[in-house]
Amino acid sequence: MRGLTVMGKRFDVRTALVLTGCLAALAVVPSAANATPGSGVSGTVLAQGTTDESLRITAKGRTDVVVRTLTIAPGGTTGWHHHPGQVLAVVRSGTLTRTLDDCSLEVTGPGGAILEPAGARHRHLGRNLGTEPVVLYVTYFLPAGSPLSVDEEAPDCAAGQPAARSGTVGEDG
Repeated sequence: MRGLTVMGKRFDVRTALVLTGCLAALAVVPSAANATPGSGVSGTVLAQGTTDESLRITAKGRTDVVVRTLTIAPGGTTGWHHHPGQVLAVVRSGTLTRTLDDCSLEVTGPGGAILEPAGARHRHLGRNLGTEPVVLYVTYFLPAGSPLSVDEEAPDCAAGQPAARSGTVGEDG
């Protein structure tokens, strides 16, 4: 019987050909050592954050992706609002205090990442209760043509908290 013997094991011709083909294929696969180096490319990390939440971005149909910085002055507020699409934000500096729809608070400092779900069921208020500006790097994943945010009334549990925008966060926070 014709075949191949490797380390004392005998393989038939068909198996020997399959093994030889696999080894040949591996020989032509480029390794990291053979990778081509890039040139003329540079980059700057604007902000880096970490979140304990599972991250899953979903979008249906045409999607506008908007990336911007957002600065909230000390004492500033975003006003109650929601986003038509998902939002991913990283706090670059300062401390952002968010009041959620159920009036629970989430405080996020520098290096923290925030994933905000889409829709009116996820209204919230962002505030800067500190003495230095809050700087956020924000990426919006929006249905094409949608605004960045939609103003909302404050929930009943938020009596006494600001309901309108203060104008300190720029347009469409």
